[in-house]
Amino acid sequence: MGFARTCSVALVGVEGVVVEVQADLEPGVAAFTLVGLPDKSLTESRDRVRAAVVNSGAEWPQKKLTVGLSPASVPKSGSGFDLAVAAAVLGAAERIDPRVLADIVMIGELGLDGRVRPVRGILPAVLAAADAGYEQVVVPECAAAEASLVPGVSVLGVRSLRQLIAVLADEPVPEEEPDQQGRPDPLLAGLRVPGTGAATGMHSTGAAQHDHGHDLADVVGQRSARTAVEVAAAGGHHLFLEGPPGAGKTMLAERLPAILPRLGRAESLEVTAVHSVAGLLPPGKPLIDVAPYCAPHHSATMQALVGGGPGVARPGAVSLAHRGVLFLDETPEFSSHALDALRQPLEAGHVVIARSAGVVRFPARFLMVLAANPCPCGRFSQKDDLCECPPSAIRRYQARLSGPLLDRVDLRVEVDRVTRSELAVDAARGESTATVADRVRAARERAATRLAGTPWRSNSEVPGRELRSRWYAAPGALDEAERSLERGVLTARGLDRVLRVAWTVADLVGHARPDATDVALALQLRTGVPRGVPMAIGALT
Repeated sequence: MGFARTCSVALVGVEGVVVEVQADLEPGVAAFTLVGLPDKSLTESRDRVRAAVVNSGAEWPQKKLTVGLSPASVPKSGSGFDLAVAAAVLGAAERIDPRVLADIVMIGELGLDGRVRPVRGILPAVLAAADAGYEQVVVPECAAAEASLVPGVSVLGVRSLRQLIAVLADEPVPEEEPDQQGRPDPLLAGLRVPGTGAATGMHSTGAAQHDHGHDLADVVGQRSARTAVEVAAAGGHHLFLEGPPGAGKTMLAERLPAILPRLGRAESLEVTAVHSVAGLLPPGKPLIDVAPYCAPHHSATMQALVGGGPGVARPGAVSLAHRGVLFLDETPEFSSHALDALRQPLEAGHVVIARSAGVVRFPARFLMVLAANPCPCGRFSQKDDLCECPPSAIRRYQARLSGPLLDRVDLRVEVDRVTRSELAVDAARGESTATVADRVRAARERAATRLAGTPWRSNSEVPGRELRSRWYAAPGALDEAERSLERGVLTARGLDRVLRVAWTVADLVGHARPDATDVALALQLRTGVPRGVPMAIGALT
């Protein structure tokens, strides 16, 4: 009788559980039994592993073989257990010393020819292994760079099962024949999911810092909207842009990621882990260090937005936009159920999805940008009468955005139609992305210094009770905001959000704490009612 064990990782969302893979050989009729709550793709590993072992030059044991995945109560899915199952079987057959396998975590899918293919979720799986105290990990060669992002873990990247057997048995490592030049590496197919990518708006490329193809200087006019975009980036505030078609709403949203600061190390690992699980990690770029940008189509379902789907829940747009920008263009055209499902992640910073297979928690702290036309035809305005929509149609159209959802939006700006004179005069063009990004970075640094030692990173995350009891505005600065609360213009939540925006404005202009001008600008950005303050950050400094 032979016995061997090694380890792999089962992913539940972006969290991993280390699974012990045990192989037991007993005399009897040759059979292969896999136990431990495997799903269909994992059950099929019996045939993949057998063919891979034989085609790698090793002998398949002709005995009764039982492979157990422990703990048995945790559901296991996917093909990432293939490598660990093959190693445990070879250890039980004494082709590999079982003692060598005990403290190694193995992740990878096996092809029938013995090649090791990558799977989704390498980074969160290695993070789970490191948290459990394991120091040695074996992954596919093309995913070794992603696994190496975890500190304190020794990563071995192998291209085939034949190479792994040689390394563990202390034998000369065979050279694998390279693929034909000029052809895509078939092993990289495991890192992508069909039907995802830039064409769907569910991508992770983000906007490169100071991307010259998307510069804020391209936006003509729109001083109020540009100020709102800058304040949103500096404090992480949600933004609602309302205006006619062609006014520049989409241009502003596309340029927002470029003025966001680069992600820190911890934030990069969070974002990379989500995109790795979703199968959206770009090959050759294991670490995402810029803010992601996600712009789903208005036909997206609730599951596409918040996550879910059949079987094991997958991350949705709110998680793919974690630490970045979620842009919902033509927001009233989205399903009301899908929009209302955004309320919980907007407040909590994460989304919890309950399915029959288990409960999954995905991070979802994003900056939301809503864009909408004022009416079905898009030409409704207080300045002219070009709109032909009846008042009832306008009310129905605007009512598609629920009050509770809009109450969670800090900044609401009306984007006016660009005039002919503004298009003809170069002076109507505003500051460049580089200039605004420098101001945003300085404001974030001021906020980080003030919030040091707290669990919050930006002004939008600070609870209202802390702003009222710990960080005070200048004397008399909140008088106008409190009068708006008494008149019913603001809710209690709205007053807290005005105070958060005022702190962001103060950080942008270099004030130690918000004064009456900062609060007035925050009120104007929240309510749209003019307060007699300049609508440009540079004019307040």
